[in-house]
Amino acid sequence: MSKTKKPAKATVKRSAAKKKEKPVILITNDDGVSAPGIRNLVEAVKDLGKIIVVAPDKPQSGMGHAITIGSPLRLSPVNFFEGIEAYQCTGTPVDCVKLAVDKVLHRKPDLCLSGINHGANHSINVIYSGTMSAAVEAAIESIPSVGFSLLDYSIEANFEPAKKYARIIVEKLLTEQQDKHMILNVNIPMATEEEIKGIMICRQAYAKYEEDFIERHDPHGRKYFWLTGEFVNFDKGKDTDVWALANNYISVVPVQFDMTNYVLKSKFEKTWQHLS
Repeated sequence: MSKTKKPAKATVKRSAAKKKEKPVILITNDDGVSAPGIRNLVEAVKDLGKIIVVAPDKPQSGMGHAITIGSPLRLSPVNFFEGIEAYQCTGTPVDCVKLAVDKVLHRKPDLCLSGINHGANHSINVIYSGTMSAAVEAAIESIPSVGFSLLDYSIEANFEPAKKYARIIVEKLLTEQQDKHMILNVNIPMATEEEIKGIMICRQAYAKYEEDFIERHDPHGRKYFWLTGEFVNFDKGKDTDVWALANNYISVVPVQFDMTNYVLKSKFEKTWQHLS
C-alpha cells in the first residue's frame, strides 16, 4: 500500500504566502489625477489591496475610447496619495490602462477601478465616457473592472455616499473570482446616505441628448459652434439605470465590449441566406 507523499514544507509555506497576498487594484479616471473623485475612490478601498494609481495629468472627459498614436506619451510619478504608488500620464484614460499594465505593473491587476467621475455616466453616456472606456479597456485586457460615477458635477460634491457604496461593491467583488471580462457601470445619485435606498441591478436606458449647436462668432468675426443639449429619456421602464437614479438607487449595469447584436445576427442569418 503506497503512502501519499506529503508536500515539502517550503511548498506549503509558499502556498500559504500566496493565499495571503493582497489583490492588486489599478485605479484610474478621466477627470485627472488630482480630481476629488479619484482621491475619494482611493480612500474608499486603499486597505483592500495593493493600490496603484495611473491617471491622466489633466481632465479627459468625453474622450471615449480614444488612444494616443500621433504623439509621445509621458508617465511621471506623483505624490498625491499618501502611501500609494501613483503616476500621471499625458494621454487618455485608455492610454493610462495600457501603460499601467505594460510599464508600471508588468502584470495584469486583479481589478481595475475607474472614477469616481464627476457627473452621470448612465444610458448613452457610457459610449462617450472616458471613465467607462478605461474600465472597458481593462476588461479587453482580461481585467475585471468597475466604473464609478456620481451625479454631481460640482467640484465641492459630497463623495461620502459614493465612497461607502464603492467600498461595498469592491469588497463584494473581491470575495470570489470574477469573469475576466466583467465590466460594471456604477452610478450614484446625488443624495445623502439616508436618502439612498440601496443598490439596483439595471439595464441601460434608451435615453440620449437632444443636441443643438449654438452658432457664435469670435472677436475676429470667425464662426464657431458650441455644443449644448437637453437630456431626454425615451425609456419608461422601471428596470433602467435612469429610473433607479431618479428614485435614489445606486444603479449597477453590467456592460460588455462585444457590440454584436445577436438578435439581428440570428435574423439576418435566416433572411439573407439567398444572398450567399
